[in-house]
Amino acid sequence: MGTAPSRCVGGIDSGSGQAEDGRPIVEKDDTKRRSSGRRHSSGETVHCPTCQGTGRIPRGEESKLVAVIPCTDQRLKPRHTKSYVAVSVAVCLLVSSLVLFFLFPRSILLSPVAVQSSFVYFTEDGILINITNVLNITNNNFGGMQAYNLSVQALNFDTVVGSVSIKNVTYVKPLSIKMYSFVIPVKVTDSELSDYCKKESLPVHILYLHLQMSMTVYYLAHYEQLSLDTYEYIDCGANSTIPHSVLPPPP
Repeated sequence: MGTAPSRCVGGIDSGSGQAEDGRPIVEKDDTKRRSSGRRHSSGETVHCPTCQGTGRIPRGEESKLVAVIPCTDQRLKPRHTKSYVAVSVAVCLLVSSLVLFFLFPRSILLSPVAVQSSFVYFTEDGILINITNVLNITNNNFGGMQAYNLSVQALNFDTVVGSVSIKNVTYVKPLSIKMYSFVIPVKVTDSELSDYCKKESLPVHILYLHLQMSMTVYYLAHYEQLSLDTYEYIDCGANSTIPHSVLPPPP
């Protein structure tokens, strides 16, 4: 018996699944691609943030994915970056230098000017002398300065003959010099020195004094202790000395 021929319906070979011209009726790969494309175009996906909408990623996995940018991307090489960094560094250095220049603590100087006047009083027990001294206080800072607790001791060789203490002294403006005067009482009780000062036959009676000064200053949010030693000579034989003017220091 011979083999029965295959039947064709509408020009389609039912046994081989091909048309009369030999082409396949349905390509399975094309069908899969079309069905996959329909699935991706549904509401289950969102636009990829790194490919400007040309690609797709599954919805809900945005926080799990990492965007990779090529090294040649211009976003990694913004214009004028070096210029911005250089200008920022220069501005920071300039501001820091100005702050250090204006806020860096500078020295406060104490310097004696002269004896402005001295008044001598003879007593039965000795001699009392009120000496007015002038002191220069120099502020080299860009901020004001307040002086406190001026303490002065007058010594005749190793003997303390007078002392004075002043709590609130004065205020000195920035970059300025202020003259401050104070009175220190000196009492001479030594009999030999007292006789020497009262001796009328001597034209000049020299009393040697050593002044030890200390003062507390407050400036630029900190305290500082200053000290000064100076020497002066007083005529202890005259019962009064005419005050003489003290010229201010040159600017």
